[in-house]
Amino acid sequence: MGGNSFGEVFRITTWGESHGKAVGMVLDGCPAGLELCEADIQAELDRRRPGQSIVTSAREETDKIEILSGLFDGKTIGTPISMLVQNVDVDSSKYESLRYTPRPGHADFTYELKYGIRDWRGGGRSAARETVARVAGGAIAKKLLKSQKIEILGHVTQIGGISVGWTTLDQIRENVEQNIVRCADMETAERMIQHIKKVQANKDSVGGIIEIIALNVPAGVGEPVFDKLDADLAKALMSIGSVKGVDIGVGFRCATMQGSEMNDPFVLRKGIVMTYTNNAGGVLGGISNGMPIVCRIAVKPTPSIERIQKTVDLAEKKERDIQIKGRHDPCICPRIVPVAEAMVALVLADQMIIGGFIRPSK
Repeated sequence: MGGNSFGEVFRITTWGESHGKAVGMVLDGCPAGLELCEADIQAELDRRRPGQSIVTSAREETDKIEILSGLFDGKTIGTPISMLVQNVDVDSSKYESLRYTPRPGHADFTYELKYGIRDWRGGGRSAARETVARVAGGAIAKKLLKSQKIEILGHVTQIGGISVGWTTLDQIRENVEQNIVRCADMETAERMIQHIKKVQANKDSVGGIIEIIALNVPAGVGEPVFDKLDADLAKALMSIGSVKGVDIGVGFRCATMQGSEMNDPFVLRKGIVMTYTNNAGGVLGGISNGMPIVCRIAVKPTPSIERIQKTVDLAEKKERDIQIKGRHDPCICPRIVPVAEAMVALVLADQMIIGGFIRPSK
């Protein structure tokens, strides 16, 4: 199986399955001398882990991180950083009846077609459990970017048909971790929660939209043509399971705008060239322009629902009805926020090392 690594210089390789012994990653290309400890990574994993609220999976995982290599005296030493998280609350019993029946909306069918074999326990490699490793790598990228005064903020802007209006950066910083749906507006958050509960009671699930903002990214980050910054961001975010759409800046709204509306006028502020608006989302020609980088992702409803659905028994070659049991998120959006932040951080760290903004390991 290919496709388990991401990044050019600051590069992660993730491994492990949902119901296997552990999941983990190896990060290569992290500069030496970065102060790092397990607590830095644990703080991000705690944001992602299940079992924390009524709108997340009831699976009880501690997600305790263990760093195996790449550190000495509390600092990175430029060698590969290897980390793992043990899977401690695994229950494969609910999946045995689904061994030969691919679940609608999941990767079961395509994995079976491609490899002729798959780990049917909880989705195996295709499950959301894989994102533990992404968040671990992203935590190191965030720490590296913080040394350059770069801040990455994620928040849920829509769940189902309920969307938040205008929010400030202060609201995002102060409110997102204060409610279980990670919405920057507390009143809208409560409406989102009630909507999720209603959908869940109906044995269904719901999707939404997440916005990720990167602040203080210097101008000049990104390689034009095929390695554009926004192209890498789009790939990174689309690689997250359940993400079905990505936009940067105004995104698809640009199709309804005229050039005079879309173009961001250049202005001088204290001798610094900036743009008056930020419709481009901080990227022009695949290169950062110094404005905030703004991305949004569309997240589909969690495919594991308790309603009866139609599928095909691959062993007996006949149609069947199935009902999926187990522990699943009625809305995956809140837990995808730290994953999306991690992927943006990984892209920025990689591109900034490539562009010489951050000194790479020798």
